[in-house]
Amino acid sequence: MYLSHSMRWMLRAFCAAVLVVLYAPILYVARLSVNTATNYAWPPSGFTLEWWRKAIDQEGPRNALLHSVQTGLWATAIALLLGTLASFALTRHHFFGRNPLNLFIVLPIALPGIVTGVALLSGFQRVGIELSFMTLVIAHATFCVVIVFNNASARLRRLSPSLEEASADLGADGAQTFRYVTFPLMRSALVAGALLAFALSFDEIIVTTFTVGPGFRTLPLWFADNFSRPNAIPTVNVVATFVVIASIIPVWLAQRLTDTTETFSH
Repeated sequence: MYLSHSMRWMLRAFCAAVLVVLYAPILYVARLSVNTATNYAWPPSGFTLEWWRKAIDQEGPRNALLHSVQTGLWATAIALLLGTLASFALTRHHFFGRNPLNLFIVLPIALPGIVTGVALLSGFQRVGIELSFMTLVIAHATFCVVIVFNNASARLRRLSPSLEEASADLGADGAQTFRYVTFPLMRSALVAGALLAFALSFDEIIVTTFTVGPGFRTLPLWFADNFSRPNAIPTVNVVATFVVIASIIPVWLAQRLTDTTETFSH
């Protein structure tokens, strides 16, 4: 489609404005994390790493970070197992109810977080399960499965079945074919899915609020609890900056893996 010179410049200006609106507040919070003042006044004054040192020394953020990592790792492990199995079942096999089942698997990522949280809380209470670390992991796994499932399904659709058929013709059984043929070709997609699932779990707060056990605080929950405390503003800025950086890294790695992976066509 041909665009005039003025239209191209208008699109560039619009894209630049959108990027400024999206990322300027994040950069501002990052700047405040090294600000000498203890408020949100503009312009920021001075430069110091004192707030970062204090945040590292505080037990609250450290415990919250550990809880977020633990939850994310467990949820990602469950998502890898269930998401991979579901992708094989729905991509390589045709059976009655296949399309509705596919919808049910991807639905948690489309529903508002508050709906998912309330539904899970109601379900746990209905069967008499008390909120705990495991209920939180299960809740996070429900939407992490979708990420792994989508990545694995997309890769399986691009893999030529002739590769697995050739492996079977050479005498390999199903396990050997998966180990030496299918899994190496899917490995980068699974790693990318796991990284994205962990990033999604790491900064989830809405579902966490409804399914977390008493006394257990993840990093986003700690951030929400301390955001309105004036004395905690510098530490909150540090934690917010750290969460952004920690979320960007796995997403960037997943994007790199996706971009550098070889694609296979049928």
